[in-house]
Amino acid sequence: MLCYVMLCYADESYLSFTHEATDYTPEHEYDYIIVGGGTAGCPLAATLSEKYSVLVLERGGVANLDQNVAYENKSLNSILTANFKDSPAQNFFSKDGVLNTRGRVLGGGSMINFGFYSRGDDYFYENSGIDFDDQSEVENAYEWVENSIVTRTDYLRKWQNSTYNAFIEAGIGPENGFVLNHIQGTKIGGSTYDDSGRRHGAVELLNKGNPKNLHVVVRAIVDRIIFSTSSPLAAVGVKYHDSRGKYHEVNRRANGEVILSAGAIGSPQLLLLSGLGPSSYLSSLNIPVVQDHPFVGQLMRDNPRNSINLLVPVRLADVGVRVAGITKNGGPYMEATAVPRIASVIPFIPFLDYLPNVDLSIVVIGGKVTRPKSTGSISLKSSTDVTISPSVRFNYYSNKDDLRQCGEIVEELRKILNTRAMEEYKFPNIFGSERSFRYIGPSLPDNSSDEASIDKFCRKTLSTFWHIHGGCLVNKVVDRHLKVIGVDSLRVVDASTFFNSPGTNPQATIMMLGRYIGTKILNERSAN
Repeated sequence: MLCYVMLCYADESYLSFTHEATDYTPEHEYDYIIVGGGTAGCPLAATLSEKYSVLVLERGGVANLDQNVAYENKSLNSILTANFKDSPAQNFFSKDGVLNTRGRVLGGGSMINFGFYSRGDDYFYENSGIDFDDQSEVENAYEWVENSIVTRTDYLRKWQNSTYNAFIEAGIGPENGFVLNHIQGTKIGGSTYDDSGRRHGAVELLNKGNPKNLHVVVRAIVDRIIFSTSSPLAAVGVKYHDSRGKYHEVNRRANGEVILSAGAIGSPQLLLLSGLGPSSYLSSLNIPVVQDHPFVGQLMRDNPRNSINLLVPVRLADVGVRVAGITKNGGPYMEATAVPRIASVIPFIPFLDYLPNVDLSIVVIGGKVTRPKSTGSISLKSSTDVTISPSVRFNYYSNKDDLRQCGEIVEELRKILNTRAMEEYKFPNIFGSERSFRYIGPSLPDNSSDEASIDKFCRKTLSTFWHIHGGCLVNKVVDRHLKVIGVDSLRVVDASTFFNSPGTNPQATIMMLGRYIGTKILNERSAN
């Protein structure tokens, strides 16, 4: 067994410089004001604090004591128990009718996901438009993250081991074993859960910063960006409020910046509310136009997930994701997870009366549509209140190429279920000797060549991998250095700048991006 990182506890040193917004009086100026202490914001803040004063404003709280956030076997609960007010996970329905989730906690989405850590794919680096010219710095940024919070091990518990073997048998080759890089075939990735099941998310990267320069304020909700009143147009600060409704204003110092790391929903929303967006749209909402930016909130994407859910006669404890099947270039990515038997999750199923003493679990096997061509947009529900989440429509499967790739997912699922590795997850047939799978929800189409049945399956099983991106795209809203076009001292550093989701799971690349851009900024200022 490989095990280079053994993390037995969460390093919570960051709590020494983390403050409740109601208890914190901000200084008048900071070198860098970062809106969002999430997957990108935490590594970015830690990096910039090495030399400059940094204020991080995070709308959520600290969840270090929340069992549903802290432990792998509880991770599903953070989504199942989410509310609209103050939970670490904030559930919402897109206008397509698909349930989705945003992070609302220090550490962002890295605190509510399934922990899978895998680097981005070459296609992303080559086509993102972001200044990734220095590949050695990209590598260094990944390693900076990995040396702190990533567990490297090829040990797999029962279900993930079955998944690995089934993917290989199904022809998703070659067999790659443990590897952090994105390569075709079946791989074991890293994890932000340690071997005891404790989560180590982006929040712990704050510990790598300079505590004398780093000020983190939680439950601080940024209402708008403040701009200069004279030319050239520049971001000079932000206005935010605390949980008691008290408002504060903070400014950046000369040569400093306001940086949005509020995520693919939050960053475009804040730009729109601050007057950066399509002028006709803003005017229709009576939002004063600061600058016409026609692509803010546009070209949003979310990778469709199509899955099958099986009730299996086996007790399974491994909830997270450790294995990915990366099919041919541009094809779908396959993953699976298990859900222990939960009374509220497993419905009444008549045939279980014949198997009263069988241990049960649910397994979910699904595919991610890569590089979706279907796009959508954000629209504001309120022109004044940032706490009212915007509407978003992704227009899933509006492009036929995406639907075609779902057909490939169906074929991969069919192959996976036909493997020897999946045999033990079948139930004995009480009326004969043949064993069979027990589906919860739609089963695979009977005829693999029936396009109408496949289309129906794809639309009926449509869900999300929670890999939302777009809304502040490079060369549309920001330049290759992620600076907002036409506005000085304002950047966006998060997945809203991505035209596609990097690799199988984006958290590794988003954390790398925070470190990478932070290092770029430090180097630029040193050179000047």
